[in-house]
Amino acid sequence: MLQVPGPGRRLAAGKSRWRMSSDAAGSQRRSSSNRTRAQAAMPTSSPFTSDGGGGAGSPTRIERMLQEHSRRHLFSSASPDAMDTDAAEPASASAGAFAADGVQSPGTASPANMDDAGSASAGYAARPPLAGSRSGFRRLGLRGMKQRLLVVANRLPVSANRRGEDQWSLEISAGGLVSALLGVKDVDAKWIGWAGVNVPDEVGQRALTRALAEKRCIPVFLDEEIVHQYYNGYCNNILWPLFHYLGLPQEDRLATTRNFESQFDAYKRANQMFADVVYQHYQEGDVIWCHDYHLMFLPKCLKDHDINMKVGWFLHTPFPSSEIYRTLPSRLELLRSVLCADLVGFHTYDYARHFVSACTRILGLEGTPEGVEDQGRLTRVAAFPIGIDSDRFKRALELPAVQRHINELMHRFAGRKVMLGVDRLDMIKGIPQKILAFEKFLEENPDWNNRVVLLQIAVPTRTDVPEYQKLTSQVHEIVGRINGRFGTLTAVPIHHLDRSLDFPALCALYAVTDVALVTSLRDGMNLVSYEYVACQESKKGVLILSEFAGAAQSLGAGAILVNPWNITEVADSIHHALEMASDEREKRHRHNYAHVTTHTAQDWAENFVCELNDTVAEAQLRTRQVPPSLPSQTAIQQYLRSKNRLLILGFNSTLIEPVESSGRRGGDQIKEMELKLHPDLKVPLKALCEDERTTVIVLSGSDRSVLDENFGEFDMWLAAEHGMFLRPTHGQWMTTMPEHLNMDWVDSVKHVFEYFTERTPRSHFEHRETSFVWNYKYADVEFGRLQARDMLQHLWTGPISNAAVDVVQGSRSVEVRSVGVTKGAAIDRILGEIVHSKSMVTPIDYVLCIGHFLGKDEDIYVFFDPEYPSESKVKPDGGSASLDRRPNGRPSNGRSNSRNSQYRIQKAQAASERSSSSSHSTSSNHDWREGSSVLDLKGENYFSCAVGRKRSNARYLLNSSEEVVSFLKELATATAGFQSNTADYMFLDRK
Repeated sequence: MLQVPGPGRRLAAGKSRWRMSSDAAGSQRRSSSNRTRAQAAMPTSSPFTSDGGGGAGSPTRIERMLQEHSRRHLFSSASPDAMDTDAAEPASASAGAFAADGVQSPGTASPANMDDAGSASAGYAARPPLAGSRSGFRRLGLRGMKQRLLVVANRLPVSANRRGEDQWSLEISAGGLVSALLGVKDVDAKWIGWAGVNVPDEVGQRALTRALAEKRCIPVFLDEEIVHQYYNGYCNNILWPLFHYLGLPQEDRLATTRNFESQFDAYKRANQMFADVVYQHYQEGDVIWCHDYHLMFLPKCLKDHDINMKVGWFLHTPFPSSEIYRTLPSRLELLRSVLCADLVGFHTYDYARHFVSACTRILGLEGTPEGVEDQGRLTRVAAFPIGIDSDRFKRALELPAVQRHINELMHRFAGRKVMLGVDRLDMIKGIPQKILAFEKFLEENPDWNNRVVLLQIAVPTRTDVPEYQKLTSQVHEIVGRINGRFGTLTAVPIHHLDRSLDFPALCALYAVTDVALVTSLRDGMNLVSYEYVACQESKKGVLILSEFAGAAQSLGAGAILVNPWNITEVADSIHHALEMASDEREKRHRHNYAHVTTHTAQDWAENFVCELNDTVAEAQLRTRQVPPSLPSQTAIQQYLRSKNRLLILGFNSTLIEPVESSGRRGGDQIKEMELKLHPDLKVPLKALCEDERTTVIVLSGSDRSVLDENFGEFDMWLAAEHGMFLRPTHGQWMTTMPEHLNMDWVDSVKHVFEYFTERTPRSHFEHRETSFVWNYKYADVEFGRLQARDMLQHLWTGPISNAAVDVVQGSRSVEVRSVGVTKGAAIDRILGEIVHSKSMVTPIDYVLCIGHFLGKDEDIYVFFDPEYPSESKVKPDGGSASLDRRPNGRPSNGRSNSRNSQYRIQKAQAASERSSSSSHSTSSNHDWREGSSVLDLKGENYFSCAVGRKRSNARYLLNSSEEVVSFLKELATATAGFQSNTADYMFLDRK
């Protein structure tokens, strides 16, 4: 038998207006031991990488950070005023504004639009990998002083009604987020958002701004066209269905495609309007907390304005799997915009994992146990479950009005079991599936007829949308059929409810219910399940909960989890719940009740703010370790002043032309594998190579043929395969490999690489003279990592177990090379060859080394650095020793003086005459110390620069190959001007 309240008994739409979906993953529970909780919460391996994600026994990030840095600068003082927000629950709200669980339906312009705001427990900020315990310093950041918090959401937590030209009445909307922020101590919060009304005139805008200021709210004024395109269009017609696995609208006309584009443009403009308001009110040290899918572009707008802003972003809906998300046309821009935030939060661990997977598969970035890393910058990603104010529900049950409602309901349904469903009449709530399961239960258990009643509260939404009208008709039809077949009471069809059910009546319904049914097809959290548990201390009812609701990860142990699409399973669960023994009901309820009552919305908000502050502090520590940007003007000035310059340039990711992949999975493999010199570099490289006082070397791991093809026209030196092969462009290749290099391992390693290449689609390997490189850049990221891990296990247990090789792991590659094959080990021999070939008589007094080198090859930076201890420098066999020992036995670190430099150059030239470098791929006989003997380098004339690698031994940083191109253009231009001026001066001097 199905019943719904008739007119006058509508569920209060305003009961949890700011409820937000969240996840309290079942393993993320507060316990007496942080270690125990972390061990329960964290999987044994990272969900983002193939290797482990750090066990619970390891120190937390905060503990490691506190060893290095004091937190005294984390929080800035602010106004002592507390947030002046009325926390009282309104008794009613506008019709259709919210569902029974306090969640606004998409397309409904009403206060505090937080989608999928069901109830979920406020848990603690998840630790690596995205889950785990916090350190004992959780509340340290919010102690002793107030920090300003700017909460930016699509809607303000108010309903605004205009009473005159300059008069407004405001009604505060209470609920999850409002309650959460009210409970956070030592935070001065202000709200920024749209008030839900169109105010075109300046008089009305000023009046509304003044009225909202009293409630610590700041309005963003959006015109009707922006609201239509941005809110009703892009947010609710594209993002909301996609994030709930409903897919994108079908494009049956070209006009529809153009409409999508205009909606996305409006979305970006609206986000910029929110950012403009934030700029006006931002003070240094403020925390900016952006909310939901309406504002995915906002973090980028804020960081573009001020990179030092503390920005967090939280999603209140599910985040879909990468396969669903990748269908979104604007997928790249939105992901990169969200990654501009310092901290990204989700309801559940699953949603966080989906987000990181989308970043790795679509953007090609590195997923780590802590989040997403892009060129050394880490965006922290974590799960932050939200909770309800359970004490409020417990107190309500003691009120006389609630007790009166309870008595009425118990009298009305005496002798029958009561089942309850509280939902929006929405496609994601699974109401038809729920009712069909109830019908099947009655068919298969006729003895329960007249002994059970199902009360389904269904609040209508988007009544003007055809799909929702069809859903309403479908539900009416099913209910009418069931009431006709099994009803013994007056049949009451499900219909649109146009009046509110006040809070006491709602609590009473929860209290008398024996079984609660939550059968969402996809829900961010669903707080109804929490509210039901909070009101069941006496009756200890049973919760049947969809496994597709975020709350399932929190309450799954005590609830009966079901797949709502499996009607038979739900019907069987209803039977099991109704006939469950009292001791089992007690056990299940005890578990869920303890969780709901010990996790609060206040904890959720405080945890997010604390975590954001910690994340920013750690980022500042990492920033101090990142090399500064290359001082281009200083480098150019020192270059012009020097007499003999050496330029060492990498090739891959340094001088190549970038390939636009348009976000395609794995990029354009054919184009990217064809390494081409950037076309804008041909002129500046030619100018630099023609300077007689400059020697240019391109040092790469690439094959000789690749360097020949790209640099054959220039007057420079080419060093292929990490410097193992060398030639001037006007000469032939010679080898610089160390003698007695053992290559017995080659055949067996080749078989392993062939095996994994055949079994990993879109992977490939290259066989070079001294190394093998297996690349899975274009393969599926996660599968490629698993294959790489298996490959390493095969290699270490077989072909290379006793071989003299090094294994070098790149971000998407595995390389096996002979010991001693590094760029740093080869550079000394290369310099020896160059000294002989160019008959150098002037010491090298300027070195510029630019490249995107793997960590194994960064020994080249150390080789030249005059300020680096010489004992730590490499020698050709890969060991660590001085590169040159003087007669007195003291090691040389490259800081030689010009007097004995001339002697060493002459000695190097004499020794190099013994070399037979004229034949193809011949071997050099130079002493490996000859190269370092030509250096007369001082610290101010040495510029080592990593390209796109922020964790590097280099002195300086260039972010991309485009910056390399710009710098080399400047250098060539300055050189040409300097040569011209010098020539003019010499001509006048001769005259």
